[in-house]
Parts: sequence; C-alpha cells; structure tokens
Amino acid sequence: MDKKVANATMESDVRWNLKVSRETDLSLRTFLGARGMKKGDLSKFVEEAVRWRIFDRTVEDMKARNAGADPAALERLIDDAAREVRRERQAE
Repeated sequence: MDKKVANATMESDVRWNLKVSRETDLSLRTFLGARGMKKGDLSKFVEEAVRWRIFDRTVEDMKARNAGADPAALERLIDDAAREVRRERQAE
C-alpha cells in the first residue's frame, strides 16, 4: 500500500467498543491464531466481515426489490449502465 494511502487510512480510523459473547471471542481468536494472524489482525477481520455483511444485505435487498421485475427489462438496464461506465472510463 502506498505510504500516503496508509497514512490517510490511519488518520481516518475510528475506535469501536464491541461486546461479544465469550464463545464468539474464543472462536474468533482460535480461528485467527490457527492462521498465524496477530492481535492487530482482529480489527482487519472485523472490518472485512462488516463490509461483506453490508454487501450481502445490499444484494438481498436488491433481489427482493426486483423480484417482480421483468428479467429482460433488468438486463437492458444493466447493459445500459455498463455501457455508460465504459464510456466514462474511455473518456478519462
């Protein structure tokens, strides 16, 4: 990671106080330790888990919102959006 990016990330970090069950704590620390991870890796693991959970919930929400939509219409919307992004990237 670039030093400027790393410094910007460190400056924007926030501290969380979390409360989890003893069983969850032991399971997670055992999991991390078995993979040679260190104490600081707990924060990285939690951040990654939160990001994945937010992504998963967002996908599930989108699926529910579009459950009754016409598949062909959705495909056209996706194709149009992809073309627009490609155009924007080529313009850069």
